[in-house]
Amino acid sequence: MAVKIRLRRMGAKKAPFYRVVVADSRYPRDGRFIEEIGYYDPTKEPAVVNIDTAKADEWIKKGAQPTDTVKRLLKG
Repeated sequence: MAVKIRLRRMGAKKAPFYRVVVADSRYPRDGRFIEEIGYYDPTKEPAVVNIDTAKADEWIKKGAQPTDTVKRLLKG
């Protein structure tokens, strides 16, 4: 099972809100997921990022691959 840490889009049209989730890469973007580890709200100024880094590190140690966007959010 290829596990990814990626964004799950929520919110209304033209008002995105994202949850950072751990999901099997075969599932759709907004489909089933294993665990929610944070959120990202780009509509606020400045953008609000809240990710449980301990859980993210734990999943990365288990072999989960973060997407490019999630990597950027984890660094910042």
